Amino acid sequence: MTIRRRFILVFALFSIALGAIFGWLSYGIARNSLEAQLDQLLRQTAGAAVTGIQAAIVLALEPGYEDLDGFSSTVARLNRLRVGGYARGAWVFDQRGNTALATHAGDSIPIGTTLRFFEPYADEISLAMQSGESTTPLFQGVDGGLYKYGFRQIDGSDAILAVLIPADFLEPLARLRNLLLIGTLIGLAVAAWLAAALAGGIARPLEALSRAALRIQRGHMETPVGTIEREDELGQLADAMERMRVGIVTRDEQLRLMLAQVAHEIRNPLGGLELFASAASDTEDPEERRSIMQRIRGEVGALNRIIEEFLTFARPTAVELERVDLRQSIEAAVFLAGDNGDRIEVELPSESLVARCDPDQMKRVVLNLIRNALHVADRVRIRAEVLRGEVVLTVADNGPGVSEELRGRIFEPFVTDKEQGAGLGLAIVRRVAEAHGGRVELGEGPEPPFESGATFRVYLPGLEHWIAGDRDPAARTLSRGRE
Repeated sequence: MTIRRRFILVFALFSIALGAIFGWLSYGIARNSLEAQLDQLLRQTAGAAVTGIQAAIVLALEPGYEDLDGFSSTVARLNRLRVGGYARGAWVFDQRGNTALATHAGDSIPIGTTLRFFEPYADEISLAMQSGESTTPLFQGVDGGLYKYGFRQIDGSDAILAVLIPADFLEPLARLRNLLLIGTLIGLAVAAWLAAALAGGIARPLEALSRAALRIQRGHMETPVGTIEREDELGQLADAMERMRVGIVTRDEQLRLMLAQVAHEIRNPLGGLELFASAASDTEDPEERRSIMQRIRGEVGALNRIIEEFLTFARPTAVELERVDLRQSIEAAVFLAGDNGDRIEVELPSESLVARCDPDQMKRVVLNLIRNALHVADRVRIRAEVLRGEVVLTVADNGPGVSEELRGRIFEPFVTDKEQGAGLGLAIVRRVAEAHGGRVELGEGPEPPFESGATFRVYLPGLEHWIAGDRDPAARTLSRGRE
């Protein structure tokens, strides 16, 4: 079932349920209230009519006494109740088999006639004899209308006055019921329209996002997802999908660049290997062959470094956090750089530079920064210190610096101004720094005492951050995928 149909169904059912419950409650409350008012009217009418009726006179009446003054006066009183009031009929009878004693004119019920139509209300008549008055439930008359009887005991005797009143209040109630039904149908139509409009406002953007997802799945990355001018979750979803598309395009571009760069970087060592292998096979001089083999090993080492650099960039960065002295990683990187102190100057604090980091990964960071600097400079200065709770590693050189056009992209993969190299060293540095929860920045100018060159600073969270923060102080692994 589509979203539109679900919305319409839910809103329609809700509208029907709400209308039915509200209508039923309103109708029931109104009916009970009006029926209570009718009962009150019956009691008041019977109470007014019974005034002036003498129980001793009416109980003494017998067949043939219709011409007596007592009978005539009682009938006249009852006629006034019917004609000038709301009652449709009135009777006076006793408990001896419900024998009629007097009625209003027009009924032609002789004195002494048993009133059979009161037999179904024996309980209400008994209640009137006990409490003085009572009313019957609603009943349907021979004309199809609804009526009520009210009974009133006369002067505490066996004589009872019965008054018949029509239940006309049900007619406006029927109109109210019809109005509630019409209102429910109108509410149902409005709810269905609102549901369709609301569902359309949700379904249309979802359909557009679904088509965009299919385009991405089929490889059509050039078409943007499209902006949904909304500030709700659908707008956020559209923005997220657009960022995902841009990310996929960026990764694809990086992959193509990486493959092209791999081919370019490997081609030169392979060409050298082919040349040296040919020369080694042609020479008979052992010393020359030994020299050639050393050069072959050098080219193989260069190939290994290229492959290792690409593999490092291609796989997720995993760091094993330990509480270590960062000076050891810096010194190890300087040693691997192969410098005897002529070109690299190291300035480290005399006390331990404790940080929670991966020593091998930090060694790679320092080594990449050193090699990056030594490609363009003849002097490199390394400094490490703690500033404002962060461990700051600074690597500066006296080279030409970074050009303005490359400053904003220097940490992107495959971005380099060197003739050799894949341009992955600084990208790997940024990846490792961020995996540690830190960052790497390019300084605005040269680091004193150099008058020119580039300055790179790596910021790592200090030990206090790990102790006071929410992270487990025990060693753990943090993984960051490729960006």
